[in-house]
Amino acid sequence: MLGTPKSLRLQIALFGRTNTGKSSFLNMIANQDVALTSPVPGTTTDVVEKSMELLPIGPVTFLDTAGIDDKSILSNIRIEKTMKIVDRAEIIVLICEPNIWTDYEENISDIANRLEIPIIIAINKIDIEKPTEEFRTKLKSKTGHILYCSCIDKPNSNKYVNEFKKYLPEILPTEYTNPLPLIGDLVPQGSVSILIVPIDREAPKGRIILPQVQAIRDLLDSNSMSLVVKDTEYSLALKSLVQKPALVVCDSQVVNEMVAETPADVKCTTFSILFSRFKGDLLEEVRGAAEIKKLKAGDKILIAEACSHHPNEDDIGRVKIPRWLRQYIGYNIHIDYSAGRDYPANLNDYKLIIHCGGCMLTRNEKLVRIHKAKEAGVPITNYGITISVTQGVLERVLSPFPEALVVYKKEINN
Repeated sequence: MLGTPKSLRLQIALFGRTNTGKSSFLNMIANQDVALTSPVPGTTTDVVEKSMELLPIGPVTFLDTAGIDDKSILSNIRIEKTMKIVDRAEIIVLICEPNIWTDYEENISDIANRLEIPIIIAINKIDIEKPTEEFRTKLKSKTGHILYCSCIDKPNSNKYVNEFKKYLPEILPTEYTNPLPLIGDLVPQGSVSILIVPIDREAPKGRIILPQVQAIRDLLDSNSMSLVVKDTEYSLALKSLVQKPALVVCDSQVVNEMVAETPADVKCTTFSILFSRFKGDLLEEVRGAAEIKKLKAGDKILIAEACSHHPNEDDIGRVKIPRWLRQYIGYNIHIDYSAGRDYPANLNDYKLIIHCGGCMLTRNEKLVRIHKAKEAGVPITNYGITISVTQGVLERVLSPFPEALVVYKKEINN
């Protein structure tokens, strides 16, 4: 459980008005005091995250939000941060009190239904007041998953928790019940794939990065083999194989060298393209890549990173991609940067968004970010696809994905 990355955990968001018992609900589920509780409204002032193993689901992260009717001095900031959790939520738990349904609950319910996020309504404090039949009927029109509980009723807490856990398998997102393939569906069982993993200053000491680890694991799960090499040993690895590899995958920063050395009849791609399909929408990001050739001098580009890190002097997003873009286009463009989970407010000012691979995001979060770009009318692509365009090899590394290749050729010819 501790080794499962946050991006692979089910994200369950707790919403509700102040003092409805969100933190008490989290403590009940966790069977420990992980969130501060108090009868004073507004005790939870920021999002509290709690990761745990929740059988039979597995690793999950609960997101305990601040009350959405907070009236304190910082209320607007807290409410804004609370509502942004919707972008991360894969399941929403809306906690209310018996016979009280205000505009706040109605708003959260409407958002969940509009965005097709599964919702459980937990009616807390039933030890104080029983929900009326009219109230029960009203809530049944919102969702088929209603939990009646008292979070401070210790003798019955197991009953409430088991009822909650019973609902989860019924509403799990499809990627948890039928996980999307990363690489295993691209190669036959028993075949060998070569994974090219450069070891440079951006490689974490003593380990390799998450996308590479996940690719190795997916090949193992698919009864296939992987030969992991540095870019400097790729040529030797090819010669050492009795049969040609079924697939070659490389880090985008060495894509040019990989393509040059790979036989024409061997399919090849990059980790970033694999993750575009696994975490987001490959066809949409390929469409966005076609916009690179249409950029004009002075156009504004947004380079968006989902996580925050200290860039080094040769940072991929802030140094290398801007350099390659300007060399490829042949003139200067204006580039802005954003880091973290939030886009800038002026999204529609940009001609193109170039997003990181999203390895630290859940698939839901990445799809939300793609959707927001589409709503703003801004094409979106990702780091690795952009690099392959600037190196003139995108069509080659889309060889394992014929549908994406057709989309790209169509878009660049429009």
